[in-house]
Amino acid sequence: MSTSVPARVGVIGGGRMGGGIAQSFATAGSSVTLIEDGEQAARLAVERVTASLRRAAERGLLPEPAETVAARITAAGSIAELPHDCALVVEAVFEDAGLKATMLGEAEKAVGPRTLIATNTSSLSVTELAAALQAPGRFLGMHFFNPVPASALVELVIAPATDPVTLDTALSFVQALGKRDVVVRDSPGFASSRLGVALGLEAIRMVEEGVAAPEAIDDAMTLGYKHPMGPLRLTDIVGLDVRLAIAEYLHATLGDRFAPPRLLREKVARGELGRKSGKGFYTWP
Repeated sequence: MSTSVPARVGVIGGGRMGGGIAQSFATAGSSVTLIEDGEQAARLAVERVTASLRRAAERGLLPEPAETVAARITAAGSIAELPHDCALVVEAVFEDAGLKATMLGEAEKAVGPRTLIATNTSSLSVTELAAALQAPGRFLGMHFFNPVPASALVELVIAPATDPVTLDTALSFVQALGKRDVVVRDSPGFASSRLGVALGLEAIRMVEEGVAAPEAIDDAMTLGYKHPMGPLRLTDIVGLDVRLAIAEYLHATLGDRFAPPRLLREKVARGELGRKSGKGFYTWP
C-alpha cells in the first residue's frame, strides 16, 4: 500500500477542526485549499492556521519553517473553487446533518470522479450523509481528533456503500500523516464518541449531583485510570455545545442512557461553552 500524502487536498470548514486538518496535510507536504463561507472568512482561517504553525515551529515541532508550510495553504471562499484534481476533500463543518449533506453534494460537483470525499463528523450517520452523493462508493468518515496536529488517531468510518479501494486509500493517507487508524462500521457515535460521550455525561451528572468537584472527578480518571485528560476538562476543550449536540443525537438514536444532563443544557444556555468562551467546568485564560 502506498503511503504518500495526497498532492492536493480540499478542506471545507476553517474552524478548529478544519484548520487543524489543513495544517496537518500541509505539514506533510500536501497543497491544501481551505474553504470558508466568503473570501474574508477564508483568509482569516488561513491566518489562524499560520499562527498555529508559527507556534509549532517555536516548539520545534515543524520539519520546515512555518511560512514554507503556510505557503501550501490557499484560502477559498466557496466550494466551487476546489481544485478539480483534489485527491481528497474533507468536510469539517458544524455537526448539522443537513449542512454537511449540502456541503458534500457541492463538493462532489466541484471535483473529479477519482476524488475521495470524507466527512469529519464525530457522531452523525455516515450512511445517511452518503445519500447526498451520486457516487457514495468514494465516501467515508475520517474522524480526526482535537487538536488535530498533535493527535495520533484518525477513526475511519465505513458505510455499506464505501468501496474497499476508498478505505485502502484513506488508510494510506492516515499513515502518510504519521497517525494511527481505527476502522469501525458506521453506527451512532462510532467507537470513540460513543464511549467518550458516555464517560463525559456521567462525569457531568456527578457534578450535578454534588458527588465531587470537577477537579476531583478528573483527577480520579487521570491518576487512577491513567487517562491523559479528565472527562470534564476534555468536555471544555471539545466545547460543551458540541458535546450537547452529540449527546442529543445519541439520545435520539441509542436511548435514554445518552440523555443530556440538565447541568450541561444550563451551561450551554448561559454561554459557558468551555475553553472557547473562557468558562465551562473550568475557567480558561
